[in-house]
Amino acid sequence: MIIGTRNHDFGRYSIEELPKMIREKGFGAAQLVLPKAFIEIGSYEEATPDILRKIKESFDREGIRIGVLGCYMDFGNPDEKVRKKAVETFKRVLAYGKELKAETVGTETAFPRLTEEEKEIWYPYMIDSLEQIVEEAERINQKIGLEPVHWHPLDTAEVTEKIFKKFNSKYLKMIFDPVNLLKFKPEIDQKLYLQEWIDKLGNEIDVLHTKNFTRDEEGQYCPSSLEEGIIDYTWIFRWLKKNRPDTVIIREEIQPKNCEKDVRYIKELWENC
Repeated sequence: MIIGTRNHDFGRYSIEELPKMIREKGFGAAQLVLPKAFIEIGSYEEATPDILRKIKESFDREGIRIGVLGCYMDFGNPDEKVRKKAVETFKRVLAYGKELKAETVGTETAFPRLTEEEKEIWYPYMIDSLEQIVEEAERINQKIGLEPVHWHPLDTAEVTEKIFKKFNSKYLKMIFDPVNLLKFKPEIDQKLYLQEWIDKLGNEIDVLHTKNFTRDEEGQYCPSSLEEGIIDYTWIFRWLKKNRPDTVIIREEIQPKNCEKDVRYIKELWENC
C-alpha cells in the first residue's frame, strides 16, 4: 500500500515545487492531471518531451511515484467530434504515461450526470471508445485505470464486470471509488452493495480513491473527513490488505490543512484493520 493525493486539490505548482510539496505533506504518490497540476502546462498538447523529462526527473528526485496520470474523458458522448477528441487526447496521455513511468492512466467514461435512458444511449459509444484506447494501451504497454461512476454508462458491478470480461486485458484495471459508486438511498445496505463490487471485480482494483461525505438537511453532498463520513473504509481496507496489498490509495477532496491527519488515519486504519 502506498498513500497518494490528487494534486489539483492543492492548486497548480511548478514542476520543481510540486513533488517536494507532496513529500513534505507526507504522501508517497500522486494523481496528476497535467494541466491542473503544473503552471508550465496549460493543456495536454503543451506537454512537450522536454517538459515530461523535467517532470519525471523532479518526481524521481523526491521519491514520489505517479500512481495515476489523470485524463478523464467524455468517452460515451454521442457527439462524434467530442468522442474523437476524447480518444485522441487519451491516446496522447497514454504515451505521456509511458514516458513518465506512470502506474496507470485514469479515466471515467462520461462527463455529465446521465439518466437511465441516457446511459443506454451512451453505452455503445463508450464501448467504441474503450475498444480504441485499450488497443492503444496494449500496443504501447501502458495500463489504463477505468473508474466506474453510478451516473455514467459504466455504472453497476454487473455492467463493469461485463466490460472487463469483454476486453480481458491485463492493461485494463479499475480505479475503485466507493463514493462515486454508492447510490445514496436510505434502503441501500452500503456494505452489501459495495461488497458486490469487490466480489465481482476485486482482482481488477489497482487504485482506491478515498474520500467521504455526509448529507445536509436538503440531502446535498457535503465533503467530510475520512473517519466521519458515510463510507466505512475499515472492511474495504481489510479486504485490500489481504488480497491487493500493493494498492495505491489516493486521497481526494483533501483539505491541505488536514494532510497530516489524513495520512495518519489511513496508515493506522491499514495497520489495524
